[in-house]
Amino acid sequence: MDKLIKMVETMKPFFEKVSNNIYLRAIRDGFVSCIPVILFSSLFILVASVPEIFGVKVPDNIAKHLWQAYNYSMGILSVLMVATIAKSLTDSINHKLPKLRQINDVSVMIVSIICLLLLAVGQVEKGISMEFMGTKGLLSAFVVAFTVPNIYKFFVSRNITIKLPEEVPHYIAQTFADLIPLSVAVFVFWIGSIIFQNVTGMLFGAWILEVFKPLFVAADGYIGVAIIYGAMAMFWFVGIHGPSIVEPAVTAIYIANIEANLQIVSAGGHATNILTHPTSYFVATLGGTGATLMFCAMCAFIAKSKQLKAVGRASIIPVCFAVNEPILFGAPIVLNPVLFFPFILAPIANVWIFKFFVDELGMNSMIYILPWTTPAPIGLVIATGFAKLAFILAPLLLIVDAVLYYPFFRVYDSQLVARETAIANGEIAADDEETATPEDAVLAAEAIEAGQKEEPAPTQEAVPKEEKRVLVLCASGATSSMLAKAIEKGAKKHDAPVESIAMAYGQHKDIINDFDLIVLAPQMASMYDELKHDCDAQGVKSATTSGREYVSLTRDPDKALDFALALMAH
Repeated sequence: MDKLIKMVETMKPFFEKVSNNIYLRAIRDGFVSCIPVILFSSLFILVASVPEIFGVKVPDNIAKHLWQAYNYSMGILSVLMVATIAKSLTDSINHKLPKLRQINDVSVMIVSIICLLLLAVGQVEKGISMEFMGTKGLLSAFVVAFTVPNIYKFFVSRNITIKLPEEVPHYIAQTFADLIPLSVAVFVFWIGSIIFQNVTGMLFGAWILEVFKPLFVAADGYIGVAIIYGAMAMFWFVGIHGPSIVEPAVTAIYIANIEANLQIVSAGGHATNILTHPTSYFVATLGGTGATLMFCAMCAFIAKSKQLKAVGRASIIPVCFAVNEPILFGAPIVLNPVLFFPFILAPIANVWIFKFFVDELGMNSMIYILPWTTPAPIGLVIATGFAKLAFILAPLLLIVDAVLYYPFFRVYDSQLVARETAIANGEIAADDEETATPEDAVLAAEAIEAGQKEEPAPTQEAVPKEEKRVLVLCASGATSSMLAKAIEKGAKKHDAPVESIAMAYGQHKDIINDFDLIVLAPQMASMYDELKHDCDAQGVKSATTSGREYVSLTRDPDKALDFALALMAH
C-alpha cells in the first residue's frame, strides 16, 4: 500500500500541471459564472413541475410564463458561457502578455457571442432558431471560446493594429486596436460556417453533437462513471481539488443530460441519463468528494481516538453541506494509506447503485439542478422529482458508504488510540514521524476537545489602526468562507478593523487591488504561483497554507486573525 501511495504522490506534479491548464480552467470559471443563471432558471421549473408530482396542476397560463423564464435563461446558456469562458481564457493569456499590450476582454466576449451565432445557430423564417443557443450549443461554445482569444492574441502580441496619432484619446485608439482581430475572428467563423454547411449539409452545432455522441454514451456507462468519479477522488487524495480538474471536461455532458432528462420527463418518458451535476453533488460526492459523510459521522460519534473524535465533531456540520475539506485535511484522509480504498471506491459504488436504480428499477434520473450545498439525501430526493425509489436509495447509499468505510475507520482509529496512549505514557515522542500522525494534529485535537486556544490572542500593538481587507480563495468559495468567517469573528472580538470575504478562484482577478491580503486554500495550492504573480504586480500580499494549518485556522478565530495580521505586517 505504501508503494501505491508513493507512486500516486509522485504523479502530483503532473496532476498540478493538468489543473493549471488554462482551457480547463476557462471552462470551470465560465461555468461558475453561470451557476446563478442555472439555479435561477431551475427555480421556475421546480415551481411549474413539482406540484404536479403531488397531483396539483399549475394553470396553463402560469406554467407558460414559468417556462418562458426558463427558456430565456437556460435556453441561452451557450451564449452566456461562450462569453464567460472566452473572458477567463483571455485573462489567462493576458497574464503572460506585457502589461501595456493586453487583450480587451470585453471585445473578446462580444465577438465570441457573434461567432457562436454564426457557427452554430440556424436561421428560421423571420428570425433565428434557439435550438443551439442553449445546452445543445455548449460544444460549439467551447470551440469558439477557445479560438477567438487566440486570434486576438496573435494580433495583439505582435502589435498588428491600426495605428492612430498620439493625440487620439486612448479609449478611441483602443476601438481601432480591436478592429483587426475582431474582423478576422468574425470573418473566419462566418466563412467557415458557410463552407462547413455546404460541405456537410449540417450546422456545425448539430454535427459536433453527432461526433461526440459516442463519448457521451460511453461516459454514461458503468466504466465511464467509474473513471470520472474515481479520478475526482484520486486527485483529491493527493491534495488537489479533483472536481476542478475533471468536471470541466464533462461539463457539457452534465448540462446536456440534465436538460434532456427534464424534457423526457416533461413528455411522460423515463429519464436515463446518469451524468449530471446533481449526480455528482448528491450521489457520488455524498458529503463531499470521497462520499465522506458517513466516515465523518463515525469519527464524530463512535471514534475512540481524541483526534478523530474532535475532528469529526468539528467537521460534521460542514460535511453535511458537502464542504469536506476539514475532514480531508483534519483526519487526515489526504495521502492516508489506510483510507485510500474506501475514499476511491465509495463514490464509484454510489453511482453504480444509482445507475442500477435508473436502468433496472425504472427510477428517473436527475431532472432538476439544485445548489451543491443542499444536504445530499434531500438533494437526491428533490433532484429526481421526488421519485418514490429515491426515498429508498438515499438511506441505502448511506448504509453502503458506512459499510465500505467502517473496517478502515476501525483500523485507523485503533492506530491513533495506540499512538495517543503511547504518547501519554511517555513511550514515544509526540513528534515521532514513525507513528501514525504528526504532532500538530494530535495537539490540535486535544486543544479543540478542551476548548483551549493554540496561540494567544493578538496584542493591541498588532491590531492595525487602518482598515484592512482580506480575501480567501478556494475552488468554489465554500471552504474559503470558513477561514474568512473565522478572521471576521476574530476581528470583531478584538475590535480590529479587518474585513474578510471568500470567493471562488478566478472571481478575484479584476478586484485584486481592493484587498491587502489574499489567501489561497490548500487544495488550490497549484495556482499559487499565478496568484502571487498577480498580487505582486498590484502590491498585494498573498499566501497559502498547508491543509492542517488551514483547518486549524478555521476553528480558531484568534489564530485566524493573528495569521492574517502577521502576513499583512510583513
